[in-house]
Amino acid sequence: MIIYHGSNLTVSEPRLVPQNRFLDFGYGFYTTTNKDQATSFAMKVTKRRREGVPTVSVYEFDEKKAFSECTLLRFGSANEAWLDFVSENRSGNYDGELYDFIFGPVADDDVYATFALYTAGVFTKEQTLEALKVKKLYDQLVLSTEKALSYLKFIGTVPEEEF
Repeated sequence: MIIYHGSNLTVSEPRLVPQNRFLDFGYGFYTTTNKDQATSFAMKVTKRRREGVPTVSVYEFDEKKAFSECTLLRFGSANEAWLDFVSENRSGNYDGELYDFIFGPVADDDVYATFALYTAGVFTKEQTLEALKVKKLYDQLVLSTEKALSYLKFIGTVPEEEF
């Protein structure tokens, strides 16, 4: 499997760094199987940080081997378990089991508005899940441990002309 990481610089040696905000799947190195999503994130993070150059780092990843040798939490869709997990992580309240890998839908900018209505109490869980059914949800694969990072092989970056 090929996976991508969007940033404001090349990440040839991924590492786990403390975050200054709460993310969907908690602490970890965030990747995706969708090059366009990684490209979009690279542009956003470069603009937000006001330094660097939008860059999409590309990795080979043997998911069959990694997922058989490590712990994995997988969400096949934006279901109730996913909504609860993301809500707890984004609020900083997740205190459940830790996993090497977490795979599932990303609550990107388009989804965030719906998610915000849910966390504000405007939408019920059922209304939120129904609203998410019409959204195009991309995926994210989060590598949460050093062990998980050892399964990545950096193979280069997406050429600038493909942005």
